[in-house]
Amino acid sequence: MLELAAQLLDPLAAGERVAVVTVTGVARSAPRGLGASMAVTADGSVIGSISGGCVEGDAIVIANAVLADGTARSARFGFSDERAHAAGLACGGEVEVLAYALRPSDEEAVQALRAAARDERVTVALGLGGSHRGVIADAAALERIDPAAADALIAAAVLSETAKLAGDVWLAVSRAPRARLIIVGAGEHAAALCRVATAAGFAVTVCDPWPLLATSERFPEASEIVVADPSEYLVSLAADPGSIDARTAVCVLSHDERIDIPALHAALGMNVGFVGAMGARSTVAQRATALRDRGVSDGDLARLHSPLGLDLGGASPEEAAVAAVAEIIAARYGSSGAPLRGATGPIHARPLAEPEAGAAAACSAP
Repeated sequence: MLELAAQLLDPLAAGERVAVVTVTGVARSAPRGLGASMAVTADGSVIGSISGGCVEGDAIVIANAVLADGTARSARFGFSDERAHAAGLACGGEVEVLAYALRPSDEEAVQALRAAARDERVTVALGLGGSHRGVIADAAALERIDPAAADALIAAAVLSETAKLAGDVWLAVSRAPRARLIIVGAGEHAAALCRVATAAGFAVTVCDPWPLLATSERFPEASEIVVADPSEYLVSLAADPGSIDARTAVCVLSHDERIDIPALHAALGMNVGFVGAMGARSTVAQRATALRDRGVSDGDLARLHSPLGLDLGGASPEEAAVAAVAEIIAARYGSSGAPLRGATGPIHARPLAEPEAGAAAACSAP
């Protein structure tokens, strides 16, 4: 639900009821996990997806039934590998869903959607059974029902696991702010990386000391453009822990040692998940020497992804950007970056960082 915030707020503001279908259980394999949602508006528009297309038709049917009478409904798609394929679930798994109505008068839901649209951290609880089926509640407010409920729900959302308490069953749905990508430099490769990373879901900051280069015209997709000395800007972020986290990536693309070296020195001292830099192998070796001269340890140098990007073979700025984003994502999830056809096991790895969807958690209710 929360991932659809920007598209749900307009019909709700217009006084319309919206039906939402949320994944509440997954067995074996499924394209999307717990908390994934799609919605159907009063005019028949479909927003989002719960399976990448496998079972959307059936989901639309129950969503329309909810729009007709406002009553929440549950459903299950896929019971075995054979029957799952017959039902259209291409991954051969099983998903349980709950279809429920969102109304303009649902204050908790509307406030959560507004916060999600502002890219804030949000956790809500969706009632799955009993008198609370289809009810959206503030997860923290459930502490008044059961002192352990709020912590259990939030923990379940972060860990993508179930927590068992007595009483009604609730699904914790959590949305973290977009992961940050800080690009140092404002050249053509930076512009391409900004475009690709934004499409991949990153909130991109571009930092360059030259105001003629760091402009909204050159970087229309950027969430933020900072005209400043990049090393000083990175140091300021390091002093503000709330502005970065383990999902934050820093990529240095200025191609100017006067900027690159101080920026990398600052970035390698930050609590971020990824630091990368473009450059030829000879440049990489020269940078390593310069960074050691500044006191950077071999352990910190080992964190530096340089030359930046997976070996995809491309050479254009856009192809280099795809390779860079691919390496950032692979590093976040601890993946090898190897082709899936040569691997075994689950296709969708469990996130090492905070997920954007929640997990089921049971808590007592009055």
